[in-house]
Amino acid sequence: MKKLVGVLMLLISVVVANAQYGKYVNTFIGTSATGHTFPGATVPFGMVQLSPETGNFGWNYCSGYRYEDTVITGFAHTHLSGTGGVDLGDVLFFPFQGKDPQKFQSRFSHQQEKASPGYYEVILSDNNIKSQLTASAHTGLHRYTFNKAGKAHLLVDMQSGLVESAEQLAEHVSEGEITVDSKTAISGYAFSSQWVDKQVYFNAIFNRPFTGHHFIDGENKRRLVLDFDLKPGEAVEAKVGISGVSIAGARKNLLAETQYKTFEQVKTEASQAWERNFAKLKAEGSETEKTAFYTSLYHALIQPNNIADVDGQYRGADSLVHHSADKVFYSTFSLWDTYRAAHPLYTIICPDRDGQMVESMLQHNAIAGMLPIWTLWGKESYAMIGNHAIPVIVDAALKGIKGFDRQKAFEAIKNTLTHNKNPKYDWRLYMHYGYLPSDTVRREAVSRTLEAAYDDWCAAQLAKVLNKQSDYNYFIKRSRFYNNLFDKSTRLMRGRNSNGEWVRPFANLDSGQLAIGGDYTEGNAWQYTWQVQHDIPGLIKLMGGKKSFSSKLDSLFSMDSKVFGKGSTLDVTGLIGQYAHGNEPNHHVAYLYTLAGNPAKTQDLVRQIADQFYINKPDGLSGNDDCGQMSAWYIFTAMGFYPVNPADGRYVFGAPLLDKVSIALAGGKSFMIEARGLSKENEYVQSISLNGKPYIKAYITHKDIMKGGKLVFIMGSKAKEPVY
Repeated sequence: MKKLVGVLMLLISVVVANAQYGKYVNTFIGTSATGHTFPGATVPFGMVQLSPETGNFGWNYCSGYRYEDTVITGFAHTHLSGTGGVDLGDVLFFPFQGKDPQKFQSRFSHQQEKASPGYYEVILSDNNIKSQLTASAHTGLHRYTFNKAGKAHLLVDMQSGLVESAEQLAEHVSEGEITVDSKTAISGYAFSSQWVDKQVYFNAIFNRPFTGHHFIDGENKRRLVLDFDLKPGEAVEAKVGISGVSIAGARKNLLAETQYKTFEQVKTEASQAWERNFAKLKAEGSETEKTAFYTSLYHALIQPNNIADVDGQYRGADSLVHHSADKVFYSTFSLWDTYRAAHPLYTIICPDRDGQMVESMLQHNAIAGMLPIWTLWGKESYAMIGNHAIPVIVDAALKGIKGFDRQKAFEAIKNTLTHNKNPKYDWRLYMHYGYLPSDTVRREAVSRTLEAAYDDWCAAQLAKVLNKQSDYNYFIKRSRFYNNLFDKSTRLMRGRNSNGEWVRPFANLDSGQLAIGGDYTEGNAWQYTWQVQHDIPGLIKLMGGKKSFSSKLDSLFSMDSKVFGKGSTLDVTGLIGQYAHGNEPNHHVAYLYTLAGNPAKTQDLVRQIADQFYINKPDGLSGNDDCGQMSAWYIFTAMGFYPVNPADGRYVFGAPLLDKVSIALAGGKSFMIEARGLSKENEYVQSISLNGKPYIKAYITHKDIMKGGKLVFIMGSKAKEPVY
């Protein structure tokens, strides 16, 4: 047995030593300022995100952790990565010694904290407790080493969660309790309401019996303290299965994934899972560049999350239990963000999984009567605008990704875009005016119109492929509604009333948001004018041609960053002029210069954005990572192109940031991207070749990438006139 353990430990050390790509991941990037990421343990697309919490309340604690804090309040099993909404933080553990404190918290130091993909460790300095966390897809593993003499205790808290206020913390759980099942096992559940209503169940098994227990919240039985008799240096370990279905489901998840595995085995498997995914993009460049690249890839692969149990059961939008035939059901769909680049990235590096995500959207549609907008734990939050499951589905369908029925997909799209299930869209009003009038739709009328026009274009493309001519005609007509909000006198997208007159005065710098009204969503007219991803040639024409279009773009990037009108600027961050990289509507804008015949300006800007807003430090992100979208922008940009229109199968050229990237494709093929002569000075593309032949298009197609081959950029120090 000792020999077997020795061999196992040797294998583990070899795996850890061979973590080729994970060593470039800094899980603390984005944990300060507005990044809203977490540093804890998770696996790609897993249900569990076991991470420390340093606070509960408000927008600053969307992920539960802020690097600038000095105390840890516990380790919870569910967290959101980089969002602007507060929820989760379920099933919290906190180890301590001594009597029950008034506040369950401990000081900690970043010098005694470390993390890597799938693993987190910290010393809780108040009692010198070494806390180690790792995870499988549905199970969190804890190891707490108590180094001081005295009784050891562990708080298990089902009342805790990430909420807006202390009052909500007391009220957000409507039902739930913890049950002591034996001297080594407990279980529990909680029904909570925050961003969404959800049910969370757990089953925990300990490596040693607890010698006593007591509840600290009376009859509620949601806050349990376990007692352990330990010698200094001994550890308590716990395996905690999580489910959205039942306690029995949580136990099944635990037994299936971790029953006979040690903490070290699970930690190793988590690291291996990340390495397999990182190896799909093999990058060469400086240490700084690879850190930005692989940390971005890490953040992009944390979600969406498979919330189905190992037997395929999941709880849907109707709060009932359903079954997924492939035992997968994805949620945490931040689609207003991720349709732009994260999902196009999945179509390249994990197309099978992207197909499963689409199938999950169709399953959601069958339950909810519409496609998802922003779902969490299977429930619709209705956060943000648009119906952006549609570009994700159409993109997958047009790229030939398998795993779902295209006819069924189109019916779901048509239903979503013509029936009034979405409270933010009155399709009758939209069709009657050709826009959403600002005097009727008091909030985000311009942004909602522009986002809907893009979804309409996507619907038209799938209708065309499926030979549905009348549907194509209907949706392509709607896709041109953006024209109705273009004010030629200002060359900006502007609110219009139901009588056809422009909104006056035109407060083009006012930054709107759902809670405060205004014509725009988390931005102003300057930032939203470019939200015509499906018809950039049409927008160029409206602007008066390429020269005039480029001049208007110049104004966006050169305006005073400090000048804003009324409204919220919480999400309007990462500014270059009025360009706001910290929020998604501007993510494609730097690439528009390429489409207007000025690629050198794109090449300048993408490097400036990357250097300025992707920095290897806790506050190194310019805004919320938004479930990987901020990171996906960097991944594409580093490779030298970006999906300006995420559903047309084209990636518009910028300039690569890395010397080489090799993309592993299905069937053993690969696609190599090489930037010859790349340096800080040589940032401009001189020429491009594909498989040894000159390439003169402004974009590369998804089809060309998936065939495999080699794309070569020749780099130089001077801007070069485009050949396309």
